[in-house]
Amino acid sequence: MKILLDRPRCEGHGLCEEAAPDLMHLDDDGELVIDVDEVGEADARAASAAARVCPVAALRIG
Repeated sequence: MKILLDRPRCEGHGLCEEAAPDLMHLDDDGELVIDVDEVGEADARAASAAARVCPVAALRIG
């Protein structure tokens, strides 16, 4: 499973970071950085939650 980011759509709200802090973070400029591209079974729930809470639907799990 992969975390897919639509970078132009991302507005840096940070809700995804709150939902999955071990998988992604906002850098000093407010840009989302995906720390773990390939998500294992243990992190699948957090990755799905991060995609679900994004207010602009910038994240997808594929």
